[in-house]
Amino acid sequence: MSETPPPVPPEPQDPSGPPEPPAQPTPPPAPVPQPMPAPQSQTPAPPAAPGRFSPDGFWWWDGAAWRPAYSQDRLWRWNGQAWVPTAAAPPRSGGGAGLAIGLGIGAFILVVIVVAIIVVAILGFMGNAIANVFSNVAAALGSPTP
Repeated sequence: MSETPPPVPPEPQDPSGPPEPPAQPTPPPAPVPQPMPAPQSQTPAPPAAPGRFSPDGFWWWDGAAWRPAYSQDRLWRWNGQAWVPTAAAPPRSGGGAGLAIGLGIGAFILVVIVVAIIVVAILGFMGNAIANVFSNVAAALGSPTP
């Protein structure tokens, strides 16, 4: 027994007018005109002469292909005739951490000196008043409480 597909319900129609026809696919864009090729009379640029380094210095032209001018560990360099040790980089100053520690210690010492100067100035100008306060406190602590 063959089964028939279920009937498709009719699409609701817009009361304002007939339904719009399906959208047409957009045509492919027109091809862009290509510039004319260069005349054949021009010769291509010759490859780099054998034994030349690349502008960045990391590659060496051996006449057939570009070869690395440094070993993988960067400890050896090809000078055009033989492998030679790479020149050691100049030692770093190491001033970053040492400079920070020195500045921190210097700032601390400067704060201690400024505080000491302020304390000496206060004691010099107000010494008698401070002595009076301390004597009053000592007298109050020595007296009996009611």
